[in-house]
Amino acid sequence: MNGPTPRAERRRLSTRELILLGMMGTLTFVLKMSLAQFMNIEPVSLMVLLLAVCFGWKGLYAVYLYVFLEFAVWGFGLWNVAYLYVWLLLFLGARLLRTRESPLVWAVLSGSFGLLFGGMCALVYWAAGGWAFAVSWWVSGIPADLLHGGANFLIALVLFRPLRRVLEELQRRRV
Repeated sequence: MNGPTPRAERRRLSTRELILLGMMGTLTFVLKMSLAQFMNIEPVSLMVLLLAVCFGWKGLYAVYLYVFLEFAVWGFGLWNVAYLYVWLLLFLGARLLRTRESPLVWAVLSGSFGLLFGGMCALVYWAAGGWAFAVSWWVSGIPADLLHGGANFLIALVLFRPLRRVLEELQRRRV
C-alpha cells in the first residue's frame, strides 16, 4: 500500500489549515493581550468554543498555540499546568455541544466555565501544596471568578453566533 491511509489523510493539516489555525491561535493571544487591563474579561473562552465547533479536533492546534504563546510571554509557574487542561476541558464541552445553535447554550457553557475556572485551576495548587493551599487560593479568587463567568456569558451571548458564521464562511472559501 502506497501513501497515507484515508484516516491519516483526514488528520493531516493542509497548508491552508496550518496557516488558518496558526492565525487563529495568534489572534486568540492578541485579543487576550488587548483586553489584559480588564481583569478576567477575556475572549479566549469564546475563541476556544469557536475553534472546537468550526474546526473540529484540528482546532486544538490553535488552542495550544495560544497556550504556548502565554508561556513564552509570561514564563512558567503553577498556572501553566492548569492551562494545559482547563482549555482542553472547555474544548471538549464545546465538541459535545457542537450541533447546538442557541447563543444561550454557548453563553451558559462559557459563563459556567468562567465561574468554575478558579476551581479547576485549584487542582494544581492542591497537588503542589495540599487542600488548605488549594482552598485558600480558590476562595481568594471567587470575586474574579464571578466577573470571569459574567463576562464570558455576555461575550458568548453577543458574539458566538456572528463569529461562527464568519469562521464557517472563511472555511468554505478557497482563497
